[in-house]
Amino acid sequence: MASASRNSLGQLCEFTTEHRKANTVNCSVLMSESSATTPARTDWSLIWAERGFRYFFFAMFISLFGSGMNFAGVSWHILALTHSTVKVSYQVIVATAPGLLIPFIGGVLIDRYDRRYLGILLDFARGMAVLAVAYVAWRGHLELWHLYLITFITGAGSAMYWANVNSLVQEVMPASQFTGANAAVLVGVQTGMLFAGALVGFIYDSAGIAGILGIDGLTYFVSAWCLYKVRSGYVSPREHLTKYPREFSTTTEATAEALETGEMPEVAEAGLSLAVYSDLREGFAYLREQPAVRALGTTHSILMAGVVSANILLVALAADILHAGARGLGYLEGGWGFGAIVGGLLASQLPARLRMTLYAFSIAGLALGHLAMPFITFIVAAVFFQMCFGFFRALSGVVAQGALMHIVPRHFMGRTQSAMAVLTTILQLLMSVALGWISQQLGIFAGFAMLALIYAFGTLSAFHARNLVRQDTL
Repeated sequence: MASASRNSLGQLCEFTTEHRKANTVNCSVLMSESSATTPARTDWSLIWAERGFRYFFFAMFISLFGSGMNFAGVSWHILALTHSTVKVSYQVIVATAPGLLIPFIGGVLIDRYDRRYLGILLDFARGMAVLAVAYVAWRGHLELWHLYLITFITGAGSAMYWANVNSLVQEVMPASQFTGANAAVLVGVQTGMLFAGALVGFIYDSAGIAGILGIDGLTYFVSAWCLYKVRSGYVSPREHLTKYPREFSTTTEATAEALETGEMPEVAEAGLSLAVYSDLREGFAYLREQPAVRALGTTHSILMAGVVSANILLVALAADILHAGARGLGYLEGGWGFGAIVGGLLASQLPARLRMTLYAFSIAGLALGHLAMPFITFIVAAVFFQMCFGFFRALSGVVAQGALMHIVPRHFMGRTQSAMAVLTTILQLLMSVALGWISQQLGIFAGFAMLALIYAFGTLSAFHARNLVRQDTL
């Protein structure tokens, strides 16, 4: 048994090595496989020449415009109703809790089925749910549990959605432009957040939470249409298996045969379960052999957990220290978005030799900046700090995702992104509870100090990832 396992792992490693050298083209869209080579300088004309990517970019923009408005508006509404940062932390908890379970099966689905159709389905389901709660709010029957429920539903979709779209980028762009494509996606995301931050306070004051939710619900359908236009036909992430038959497992073949014939449904069900388990085990085996991927993933999880959990403190900062109201919160969100756009554009143009170093120093900047943030008492300076935070987050995020796309083969990307999502969720849950309780019991200064400490750990992890990536490229 042990010998067979070692042989199987050896075949997997051999296949992975061979597969990294392969590049394929599918459905008139540039499809790319991973490469261990140093990323080339971004060619924006090549990126924007891809019609499918232009639709993908707008899908991310409109999706985050709605989601950013939803998250900020709901956070402010909860604080206005309850005057409790702990209740605001519950919003973050219910948004991230689905990420403890969904990414396990989500990663397998992302690596098995057309990622475009999965994104469309997730957008459609979330749009229907948000519009339903918007209707309840419009009729004047909205209660606190409705907000937690819709946050849970959208969080469940997001637990799979972002791993899915990050993997989809790898299919619609050539490998030489992964860093630029990730920068463009992040610019689209943060531009949506920028417009959302600029408008959320005004819309909340004029249309209330019902207007916020109604706009968000409609953006999901626009995003789904844009994803539909990215390409035509069905494209499976496992299409390469026709060239590398050794990756077929007996469980997968047995399942396919049973499903095709329609005979012995209990065998088909058992075979499908074994196939899912086999995919999960294969993904864990890959991650165990890739310390650089683990280090990048850990650092990125700390970064994203800090970004989401910081919303608890940001709402309290706007209300209790800046006394700026919903519009002030919007200015803070808008400052973040502007800084992130600049950071994303700059990251795409950085020389390869500087990217990982600046990646680590950016997270160090987040640690130092959040330590100073609660001592700021006027809105202009707070917006400037938010711009810096957005810049650091964008630069580090683009570099990390670009590095992962050059290291991780396409058929492992869904499971890799989902593993990162699970770790991010665990950290977000722990940080949300801790930040909500600490800021309410010990004050907002203690909350920001804890957040800075978390980013300090992320800085250490980032420098470790930089060293590992450099060793792999030597």
